[in-house]
Amino acid sequence: MHAQIVLFDGFDPLDVIAPFEVLHGGRAACGAVSVELVSAEGPREVVSGTGGLALRATAALDPTSAGLVLVPGASGRIGELGEVPDREAGAGERSQDDSIPVLLGRTLTTELPALLKAAMDDPDVTVAAVCGGSMILAMAGLLEGRHAVTHHLGMDLLDATGVHAVNARVVDDGDLVTAGGVTSGLDLGLYLLEREVGPRIAHAVEELFAYERRGTVWRARGPVPAGF
Repeated sequence: MHAQIVLFDGFDPLDVIAPFEVLHGGRAACGAVSVELVSAEGPREVVSGTGGLALRATAALDPTSAGLVLVPGASGRIGELGEVPDREAGAGERSQDDSIPVLLGRTLTTELPALLKAAMDDPDVTVAAVCGGSMILAMAGLLEGRHAVTHHLGMDLLDATGVHAVNARVVDDGDLVTAGGVTSGLDLGLYLLEREVGPRIAHAVEELFAYERRGTVWRARGPVPAGF
């Protein structure tokens, strides 16, 4: 499995590093996993929303590459979830307002939405998202009618975009896998290892990290609960 983790200006570092280390651990455990940091613009230093911390994207996001594309959320002032993003600020530019909704919305002014749509249209690609990464997909109009989760503060807005918002730690909707909350990148990475490579590899990485997965993984399987 080859994984591309997307960087954009204002990304949340933990949303990136947690699944990166988990998936890289899968590579060490079996050699069947590779992972890289990418951006819509190609190789560049990308500044996060946390204290100016920057990571380097080593390649451009390739939506035709079979495997996994993972979208993180943003880090910044919480802000009002209904506020309008500053669409006048392009990629790499910063306004005085670096709230999370604005940072997420600013990705819509880049090539990222078109690249993510191409990835979601490819049957050989699974798109995953951590925390606010689901909101990027939703605001780009890519999740209508799908099941997904995001940070608990954004669930109502996710639902308002036509998404079936599910209150679970990880939501598996086939070729779309999302996780809610910043630390859920660990749970998402381990679940993806289990799903794509196998439970023994995921368990080995879980033991290496001394981390016990938390929360529920929701899948559209089994009978629909009555009376809920």
